[in-house]
Amino acid sequence: MLRFLTAGESHGPALTVIVEGLPAGMPLLIDDVAAELARRRLGYGRGPRMRFERDDVEFTGGVRHGRTLGSPVSLLIDNTEWPKWQEEMSAAPGVTAKPLRQPRPGHADLVGMQKYGFDDARNVLERASARETAARVAAGALAKVLLRHLDTEVISHVVQMGEAKAPADVRPLPEDLERVDESPVRCFDRDAEAAMISEVEAASKAGDSLGGVVEVLGYDVPPGLGSHVHWDRKIDGLLAQALMSIQAMKGVEVGEGFDVASRRGSAAHDEILWDDATGGYQRASARAGGTEGGMTSGGLLVVRAAMKPLATLNRPVLRTVDTESKEQTVSFKERTDVTAVPAAGVVAETMVALVLASEALRKFGGDSVDELVRNYRGYVDSLR
Repeated sequence: MLRFLTAGESHGPALTVIVEGLPAGMPLLIDDVAAELARRRLGYGRGPRMRFERDDVEFTGGVRHGRTLGSPVSLLIDNTEWPKWQEEMSAAPGVTAKPLRQPRPGHADLVGMQKYGFDDARNVLERASARETAARVAAGALAKVLLRHLDTEVISHVVQMGEAKAPADVRPLPEDLERVDESPVRCFDRDAEAAMISEVEAASKAGDSLGGVVEVLGYDVPPGLGSHVHWDRKIDGLLAQALMSIQAMKGVEVGEGFDVASRRGSAAHDEILWDDATGGYQRASARAGGTEGGMTSGGLLVVRAAMKPLATLNRPVLRTVDTESKEQTVSFKERTDVTAVPAAGVVAETMVALVLASEALRKFGGDSVDELVRNYRGYVDSLR
């Protein structure tokens, strides 16, 4: 299995990620990680912080001469703004001059303060910040490299921002990813792209924020990842948990999810066909999103995640209570974006990749990448 752990605060010196379970001998360059981190910074509606911060990343363990060693891989993502925050975020004993006591609705601020007994919201928001997703993207970049050895590609695109929606039947292929990333809102459909940009501009003019929906697609995912045997190994549940753990996500849908609930069974399932040309089974549609019975079916994996509008607004109007005086006030404002939906698609990609890579390692095993690929090839051949 693949496991990862992240550490670090939004304005701390760095983010750290440790990825355990990668097989030995896998070619891996820091550029593989840097490229994914750069994609996370994409998107129309991002705030000035994206211009101020860079993602300088380095391996600090688990890689030698461009190949994994089989030991945990550790990465460090420096915070280029750290010099401005050294005093405020110092690990040394001390007190802050300006404690934050106006928790923001929609954030972890108030509940985190209650849970841990804090009197300063910064003790919560620094870790709850979506800045943490940079570490996830770094981990997911390694998972993507692994999956490519199994012929699997994971990509994403934005299918809704505000009221603007892309056609449900227009989906990019892996070779279209560069075109998706070139879109200001990471939308594959050009007409929908224009409507989404208008939505962002309207929200920005109002000092408000905007949510949306991202779709993650898994191409050539082998059948049988996950399990029907145990509740906590079902691939649908693993994907849902991974995506719902991303900051600001409030809903997950596999395949056509909620839409099939309104149909009859004859129009809700994916018929099974045999393809003589490939010597394998195929599904006539992708209504189930490439999963059946808690396992991948071998068809196109389709998962969508809904992101709520960001809770920090450029025009603070949401009411809150000062935790010290208990007086009515408005929530404080950190630097914020109008929307982070395009970037959320990149984060969702990496979380799906991490789930698929972990389940692939569980099924195919192998201490080296060569052994893993041999086991995978043998399994695929057996299905023919």
